[in-house]
Amino acid sequence: MPQIQVQGRTLVCEVGTKLRQVLLQAGIPLYNPPAHVLNCRGLGTCAVQIEGAVSPMGWRERARLSLPPHQPPSTSAAQSGNGLRLACQVQVLGDLKVTKWPGMWGQRIPTASQT
Repeated sequence: MPQIQVQGRTLVCEVGTKLRQVLLQAGIPLYNPPAHVLNCRGLGTCAVQIEGAVSPMGWRERARLSLPPHQPPSTSAAQSGNGLRLACQVQVLGDLKVTKWPGMWGQRIPTASQT
């Protein structure tokens, strides 16, 4: 079973489980204020940075991540230009490291000079 490293915790799930479901069931906050009121509704507020084995990016996710404040997707079907994916669209295929960044859409990834 895949292991998911997130916020200092290790979660496990079945292969193919939606990442959003795993995080919410574990009580991991997926939506930053004020997006927690919207609970996403397809707006892209469940964006997280993922390292590891996940399902390829579909057209809905690619379309949403191509709009501001997100960066346009790269030519890779697996990652957006800044490594963000929508937790509601991602199926867990293997071990992951997940990071939720600040900003309503989770888009405020620190640059090297900010870390």
